[in-house]
Amino acid sequence: MTRFFDSVSGFGVTFSTMFKKPNTEMYPEERPPTAPGYHGRHQLNRYADGLEKCIGCELCAWACPADAIYVEGADNTEDERYSPGERYGRVYQINYLRCIGCGLCIEACPTRALTMTDSYDELVDDNRADLIFGKDRLLAPLEPGMEVPPHDMAPGATDEDYYRGKIAPREES
Repeated sequence: MTRFFDSVSGFGVTFSTMFKKPNTEMYPEERPPTAPGYHGRHQLNRYADGLEKCIGCELCAWACPADAIYVEGADNTEDERYSPGERYGRVYQINYLRCIGCGLCIEACPTRALTMTDSYDELVDDNRADLIFGKDRLLAPLEPGMEVPPHDMAPGATDEDYYRGKIAPREES
């Protein structure tokens, strides 16, 4: 008789949830909000006038324990200026097949060029090469008042003004 009650008590959980209203999530049409401090996809940031913050120092690549970041720096010239300093990141790649989302690259960046967004992007694909994000997919979009690099620094500004955040967006004509 006790074996009978054991088997009936096992169905207790099933019977208790059988008549409850279902909790259906309409994912991916309705995405739930992310938690504060969520480490989403990486983003390369820009200054207010559109110049890139990345100076090609490669510290993020050195800090990455999974060896998921590849940076190749190059020198800015007077004709082509991509960042306010002497150098910029000519090639910047993050391999999301290797990235573990630890955020050590963010801490290593001296100019806050690399941050992690709170957007929930599904990093899945049927092609492995599409999960290696290049600079074209990592750069922050241009905001109003930003100009597409390469262009000169703001008139009268030094690279120190950029690093201190004293640069305003350009006036639209």
